[in-house]
Amino acid sequence: MKTYKPYHVLLFLVAVLLILAPVVWFIPAGGWTVGDYKIRFMSFEKFSNPVKRVDKDISDIIADVDTVLISEDVKPVVAQVDTVEKQIMGMPTGGKLNLESATHIRFSENGLSRFHQFLTKLENAAKSQKKIRILHYGDSQIEGDRMTAYIRQRVQEQFGGNGAGMIPAVNVYNTISFVQKLSPNFKRYTCFGGDKIKSKQYGIMNSVGRFTPEYLDSAERANATSIKEAWVEIEPSRMAYGRAKNYNNVHMHYTGAVKPCKIRVYQEGNLIREDSLIADGKHHVYRLDFPQNAGKVRFEFASSISPNILGFSLEGDIGVQVDNIAMRGSSGTFFGNIDQSLASKMYNELNVELIIMQFGGNSVPHFKDSSGVRNFARYFKGQLQTIRRLKPSAAIVVIGPSDMSRYEEGVYLTYPLLPYCVEMMRRASLEVEAGYYDLYSAMGGENSMPAWVAKGLAGNDYIHFSNRGASIASQLFYDAFSSEYAKWKTQ
Repeated sequence: MKTYKPYHVLLFLVAVLLILAPVVWFIPAGGWTVGDYKIRFMSFEKFSNPVKRVDKDISDIIADVDTVLISEDVKPVVAQVDTVEKQIMGMPTGGKLNLESATHIRFSENGLSRFHQFLTKLENAAKSQKKIRILHYGDSQIEGDRMTAYIRQRVQEQFGGNGAGMIPAVNVYNTISFVQKLSPNFKRYTCFGGDKIKSKQYGIMNSVGRFTPEYLDSAERANATSIKEAWVEIEPSRMAYGRAKNYNNVHMHYTGAVKPCKIRVYQEGNLIREDSLIADGKHHVYRLDFPQNAGKVRFEFASSISPNILGFSLEGDIGVQVDNIAMRGSSGTFFGNIDQSLASKMYNELNVELIIMQFGGNSVPHFKDSSGVRNFARYFKGQLQTIRRLKPSAAIVVIGPSDMSRYEEGVYLTYPLLPYCVEMMRRASLEVEAGYYDLYSAMGGENSMPAWVAKGLAGNDYIHFSNRGASIASQLFYDAFSSEYAKWKTQ
């Protein structure tokens, strides 16, 4: 066996260093692209100035957030309605309002005026025994009703309301506020990814459920004669916050019913109604109103051509409905893919008075330079302008992206163009008289996400909040929301 002396090892190391030195010196920061492959190597700059881990202290941020919820069951208030005793579900119980907040929603002068008009309607929702709606659109950061559920509970405690609001016809996420089961032939179609419907009649949820293919051709419709059956079952989740567990109105929104469609409805296993949907192809609401909490409700359908089931709304009688509309992978640029007249009609009929848009996170990892950020901000601004046209009286608040980290040379660091994206989204929002809430700064700013992960407040993808983290982030937003309300009340 050949033996190696110390100088042999030294010569080998010197040779390796001589070979690698030109690579280190000449390789660009982003590496070399060879065909479909990316070749990366430590550059001289990074060799001489290695990336250092940044430990952000978020203790003060977390310590100042009170996420204790009112947990007792909300009992319906008995009132006289047309000389008949009826349980009115949705009266406020008086939640906790923070008069001061460490963070704020930013508005232009006209944007603040619009928001104050919304606050007037919000305050009167329970007093006037009417309902108003808040739509919370967002990407995967809100899926499963995580952030929305918490905000809903706070809003409904203070201003009235019950139920989880509008839920998808076909839910594909694990959701804390309700449990949905459905027959295998119910298929989900969305405007933002996956399978789509040609009519674009998605409604405000941006998704529909169908149990047969979509037939737009008259000949195909005439030939579709075989009756198909399907079912959907909905009940409150044991994990739901108190307000979401209780609802006595279940409304099904549908459109595109072009053939007779029979429907049977069961409550807690008991048949309570046999009926037919209106087969004129237009938008309709099938309403079920119960004297007390509805509990488990099951819909059974039978038709040769499925209508577009746009969603089910779980509501109380009065107050505020807060709808979670999560769209995994979406950048918030979906309004061009939906039927505008149908969306506008639903916004008005449902009395939508505030639209929250929480996006940006899906775009950040794909930005290559500042021009990409500006292009996204311009397109996103166009979406906000579309919302303004669809429902001119509604206020809009944008919640910007949270901090997000990418793994770089052994440490997790904020995506380089994320702060610029936050600034461009803020400008775009204020220019269209929408409010802007800077979630990135609220949670600690640059390189704060690793601290949230370390405390179990975010997942190991360094992007999404855990349930506990979502409640803290939601309370930060609600503190800013309620402080605006408090300032408005004292004017």
